[in-house]
Amino acid sequence: MELRHIPLELIHDTKLNMRHDRRPPDVSDILPTVKAKGILQPLLVRPYAEGGDDAVEIVAGRRRYWCGRAIVDEQGSFDPLPCAVMAPGDDASAIEASLIENAARRDADPMTEHVTFVRLIKEGRKVSEIAATFGMTDLMVEQRLALGNLLSKIQDAYRREEIDDQTVRYLTMASKQQQKDWLKLFADEDANVPLGYQVKQWLFGGQSISSKVALFALDAYTGHVVADLFGEDSYFADADLFWDLQNAAIAAKREAMLAHKWSEVIVLEPGAHFDQWTHEKTPKNKGGKVFITVSHTGEVEVHEGWLSRKEARKAEAKVNGNGTQKSAPAARPAMTQAMENYLELHRHAVARCALLNVPGTALRLLVAHALAASGNWQVKPDPQRTRNKEIAASVAQSAAQAAFAAEREAVAALLALPESGSDLAHNSDDDEQTALVFARLLTLADAEVQRIAAFAMAETLTVGSTAVEAVGTCLKADPRGGWQPDDTFFELLRDRTTVNAMLAEVAGEAVAKGNVAEKLKTQKQIIRDCLVGRNDRPKVENWLPGWMQFPFRGYGDGRCAIADAARAAADMTL
Repeated sequence: MELRHIPLELIHDTKLNMRHDRRPPDVSDILPTVKAKGILQPLLVRPYAEGGDDAVEIVAGRRRYWCGRAIVDEQGSFDPLPCAVMAPGDDASAIEASLIENAARRDADPMTEHVTFVRLIKEGRKVSEIAATFGMTDLMVEQRLALGNLLSKIQDAYRREEIDDQTVRYLTMASKQQQKDWLKLFADEDANVPLGYQVKQWLFGGQSISSKVALFALDAYTGHVVADLFGEDSYFADADLFWDLQNAAIAAKREAMLAHKWSEVIVLEPGAHFDQWTHEKTPKNKGGKVFITVSHTGEVEVHEGWLSRKEARKAEAKVNGNGTQKSAPAARPAMTQAMENYLELHRHAVARCALLNVPGTALRLLVAHALAASGNWQVKPDPQRTRNKEIAASVAQSAAQAAFAAEREAVAALLALPESGSDLAHNSDDDEQTALVFARLLTLADAEVQRIAAFAMAETLTVGSTAVEAVGTCLKADPRGGWQPDDTFFELLRDRTTVNAMLAEVAGEAVAKGNVAEKLKTQKQIIRDCLVGRNDRPKVENWLPGWMQFPFRGYGDGRCAIADAARAAADMTL
């Protein structure tokens, strides 16, 4: 016979038990005692081959088992159950008689047991010897000895039954100062003193993170680890330090999986669930992705080889009758359509400003439009259509847009048009108006005409066109003077991989890896803090995301129209 603690999920209620029934037994008479005192008398079990490795089935103690199940349903967890595991050849009735005899020697009061065990330890007895004498496991003896870590006032309150077993159990994990703080709350009638499992949450500031969930080597953690003898577990006292190490380990795992040729490895936000029912199992060679989930208590799960149902249908549609894939699954878009619209408009504004400074180039582009009509050549200004009012407001407030509006006023003044700030002659079909503008141009110097020609070309430049990318690249346009990352830009950032890559640019690889599992909102806030030097972050000057650079630089393998236009411009000889 072996006495040990076994997790509830490894214990099976089978037909072997003489009281077995398909329905759970009525445990209402003993449940309050189990809640207050725990399970004191071990269950009699034996190995259960059908349940897998380490599984056992109940020989005696079925109602104690179902009490544990009821507490799990109510509180979410229950300690491993003390069990007497039969060895092959054991006589069940003899073992049970032995257990009853041992149990009869025990005092039901754990504090009295503590006093007795301490006396025996002082006399030279070992924990294992005490356990054998009293029919307990070594852990149960260590639990009683741990009660000596409690302040005397807490021990006295426990003896007077003013606090229950569960409260005392968690207080054994508290430091002396934490015990003093708890006693102050306990003595204050108006205070909300934590009791039961609430003590555990209070001790760890709401985050009780088990050492079992760490992906990193435990010797890398330099903080304090608190042992829970009653639960056979230990917890990280410094949650922030844990998350720094855990996030770095998650980032390393993601990079390793990408190196093993997974098409994409997605780290979901903390607390987000991966719903298998909305996905289909898909192998790596058919474009399957990896999803990594991270719970608020630090547990990490890796789900390998999945595609959303929509992605799976698209991949299936590309497979011919022979079962061979015609082409690789389409790459996920690099950005939302709203973000693409935002970027196109801001890049357009920057390229137009750059064109204003090189009238000779603008004139040549003007001639090119005249010879091979394209884009807006009718002639009319680009309408700069936006997808929402936020993007419209962002573009209207940009420095590049303001500079171009000022140039419109200046050109209108040069042409002596009656209404300053109008769209010049572009929307007029009046032949006399065209003649008047022509007559005015005849009176201007070549430099002034070139200036007007540059403005006309810039105003008719098509948003999102290859010409915008060609102008910006050819003239080495620097958007920093005409654009800054604003609220709309950050609001439209939705892709976690892209945001983490931007975070690495701004704050460094270490910070990006340390926050890879953080919420999207948190990572974007760190970028904002770095740009203004807030919250103890060093200020980063003149950061320009690849999405606003000339030539365009994307993040990841996603496709977008801007990237296509930039590639087309790069293939040209400028």
